[in-house]
Amino acid sequence: MKANFDIELLPEAIEFLDTLDDKTREKIYYNIKKAQFVNDNELFKKLNDFIWEFRALYKSKAYRLFSFWDKTQGKETLVIATHGILKKTQKTPPKEIKKAEEIRKQYLENKQK
Repeated sequence: MKANFDIELLPEAIEFLDTLDDKTREKIYYNIKKAQFVNDNELFKKLNDFIWEFRALYKSKAYRLFSFWDKTQGKETLVIATHGILKKTQKTPPKEIKKAEEIRKQYLENKQK
């Protein structure tokens, strides 16, 4: 079975994952991998026109990795994970979505150089 999209983790996403304990990190990686094969809003959800989030619930804590789509070699299937948070409120903090948008903008600008 072929994955629906590839994933690239930007440095901030890797740094976030590195701060987590092994079991939590494994759960998040498992959900990301699963989202590549299964279309499930509980795992991968659109937040606005450009930003999506990978979602993981582990030990009653909600983890989020923000991401966006990019086109690589003509394939619009690459998801770039920008950064992550441990979600503490019901609603995703707007400042985190804004941060993901800024990272996306910077990424796309650097790619064109």
